[in-house]
Amino acid sequence: MSDPGAKLARMANQIGSFFASEPDHALALEGIAGHLRRFWEPRMRRQLLLWLDETGGSELSPLVLEAIQTHRERLSTPTPRNPAPAAR
Repeated sequence: MSDPGAKLARMANQIGSFFASEPDHALALEGIAGHLRRFWEPRMRRQLLLWLDETGGSELSPLVLEAIQTHRERLSTPTPRNPAPAAR
């Protein structure tokens, strides 16, 4: 049976590959974390963080690992839902 955390790490590395060409390192980190926050369910992010804590994240690219470590608090919290428009 495959490790779900390792599968999420591979997915995160694919995202990291896209942002690796960003010349501004801080923007690359923000882009990776932002993508994970916007497009991954909170359950997926929690599973990736748990896997990282358990394994040390050796399968993550250095850029992705840094993005997750730098923005861990943002990745740990649920994504806010868009509030319903106010009734007129």
